[in-house]
Amino acid sequence: QVQVVESGGGLVQPGGSLRLSCAASITFFNTYTMSWYRQTPGKQRELVATINSDGITNYVNSVKGRATISRDNAKNTVYLQMNGLKPEDTAVYICRVYGTQYWGEGTLVTVSS
Repeated sequence: QVQVVESGGGLVQPGGSLRLSCAASITFFNTYTMSWYRQTPGKQRELVATINSDGITNYVNSVKGRATISRDNAKNTVYLQMNGLKPEDTAVYICRVYGTQYWGEGTLVTVSS
């Protein structure tokens, strides 16, 4: 049915940057709020960022000023640009078509020197 596939994770040094991508095969992608979550083993999943169909964005306080969520509706893709990465940003980052059952499997971001 609907495929949600993340990419762009990897190992980055503290202070570094990454851009995560999420491609979702859902029809009428442009009408959905898209979201990024993150999860660390032993911790609850947290909502990191959302972007709605009008391009309005929201962020968890811990990434405000460092993260930018954006979307390219022509490509059915949402991005999460993360700058000034900290070790505590280490997590599996998971893309979701917000408010639906459609989740990606996640991409691992490891922030370590």
